[in-house]
Amino acid sequence: MDRLALLRTFCVVVREGSFTRAAERLDTSNQLVSKYVAQLEKELDVRLFNRTTRKIHLTEAGQQCFEHAQHILESVEDMEGQLGLLNTSVKGVLRVSAPVSFSTLHLSACLGAFQQKHPHVSVNLQLNDRKVDVIDEGFDVAIRAGQLDSSSFIAKRIATIKLVLCASPEYLEKNGVPTLPSDLNPKHYLEYSYINYDDETSELIQVLKTNSQRYKPRLTVNNGEILTDVAKMGLGYVLQPTFIAGKALKNKELLSILNDHTPPSIGLYAVYPHRKLVSNKLRVFIDFLSEYFADTHSWE
Repeated sequence: MDRLALLRTFCVVVREGSFTRAAERLDTSNQLVSKYVAQLEKELDVRLFNRTTRKIHLTEAGQQCFEHAQHILESVEDMEGQLGLLNTSVKGVLRVSAPVSFSTLHLSACLGAFQQKHPHVSVNLQLNDRKVDVIDEGFDVAIRAGQLDSSSFIAKRIATIKLVLCASPEYLEKNGVPTLPSDLNPKHYLEYSYINYDDETSELIQVLKTNSQRYKPRLTVNNGEILTDVAKMGLGYVLQPTFIAGKALKNKELLSILNDHTPPSIGLYAVYPHRKLVSNKLRVFIDFLSEYFADTHSWE
C-alpha cells in the first residue's frame, strides 16, 4: 500500500479530529480511512490514537508520527512543486485562508481574474478573521492584515492598508468633534475583536486600549463591516481599514476624525511555511496577488 497515502490520511484525521470528518474531507468512506490508519499503525508497530466513543486523541507516538509525517509530505510537495517549475503549466488545489471582510469586498474579483489566467488551479478558500494555523489546518497560504508575529513562516507584503478613525456626521453633531484622543467618549467605542493593540508608538491606539480595558465598549464584533454599518447609524466611533470604510467615507456617511493621530499603515501579507522550494501554484498565486493589489487607490 502507498505509504504516502497512509501518511496523508493520518494527517487529515489529526487535523479534522475524527475519522468521519476526515472521510468527508477526503471524499471517501469512513471504513477506508480506518483501514489506512490501522495499516499505518501495523507498519510502524505503534498505536497512533486513543479512541473513545466520541473523540480520538493522539498518543505520544502518534504526536511524533504527525510531526514527522508533516515534514515528509511537505518535502514531497516541495519536490513536486520544483519539478513543476520545469513545466509551463500550473495546476493543483490551492488551499487559502483569508480575512472575511477583505475577501467579500475585494478578493472575489482577484480570484476570478486569477482563475481565468490559471484555469487548472482549483482554489479552496476559507474565510476566517482568526489567526489560523497554516500547517496544522492544511493551508498553503494565509492572507493576513496587521502586525505579524515573528515566526518561521515567510510573509510577503502584497499591499499597504491605511487605518482611519471615523464617525457619522450625526454622531459628531451630537457629541462634538474630538481634537485629541483623550476627548473620545470611551463608552461610544465600537471595537473590533481582533484589533492589535501592540503599537506603542500610536497615542490613539493606546487610548483605545486603555478605554476598552476600563470601560465596556458599546459594541464588540469580530466583523468590520458590521461595525462600519453601526457607526453609520450614529451610535459611536470606529477604527477601520480603508478597504472597509472607504466607500462610506467617499459617500460622506462617515467622516474621518483625529487625522493627526491616525495609527501607521499596516500591511496585507501572504503568509506561508518556510520552505526552500515553493510549489508552482503557490508562487504564481502570490505573484498574482502582489501585482493585482499593487495599486490600492480603489479602496482609499
